[in-house]
Amino acid sequence: MGRLRTCVAAVAVLLAMVTGCGRSGSDSPEAAAPPPSVWPLPDDPRAAAQKAGLAMLDREMLAVHYHAHLDVLVRGVRVTVPAGVGIDARRHLISALHTHDTTGIVHIESAEDIPFRLGQFFTEWGQPLSATRVGPVTVAGGEELRVYRNGERVSGDPAALKFTQHAQIVVWLGPAGDSPKVPSSYDFPAGA
Repeated sequence: MGRLRTCVAAVAVLLAMVTGCGRSGSDSPEAAAPPPSVWPLPDDPRAAAQKAGLAMLDREMLAVHYHAHLDVLVRGVRVTVPAGVGIDARRHLISALHTHDTTGIVHIESAEDIPFRLGQFFTEWGQPLSATRVGPVTVAGGEELRVYRNGERVSGDPAALKFTQHAQIVVWLGPAGDSPKVPSSYDFPAGA
């Protein structure tokens, strides 16, 4: 009987240890979890572009042509800006706001000079962007979502930020008291 009690006690201790794993002092389990470094593209790029208020075209329009660079940093993890945002390869369509590769360079190629916004890009990506959420991650207690352009913090709605020629944009989520080091520029390739 003594051996049975010892085994039961050992199992109870083991269960307590296992169920306690992964917990932090936070009330939100998501706050402790590091975000994934890759967020998926939508299944239907055309529908995502339409939701963003962007038309899908059969070719790139180059009357207005410039580039910006986007970094997404969430809880210390660099999220890859995927290739193919705003591109429907199956239907051979492309929007004025898109990516060709995973460098973070956002291409703005349009027939007319209209303001394109960060929120439109995230909508095309199939990821939410607001003061309380970026992609699959909700801002937890003690955290803050910030947007920087060319090293300077930008106030207001992050989705409303306008893309400008050679802007270095950083979407950052982390502890409210942190002063993150964010790049103030990006070394665009020749011709970009």
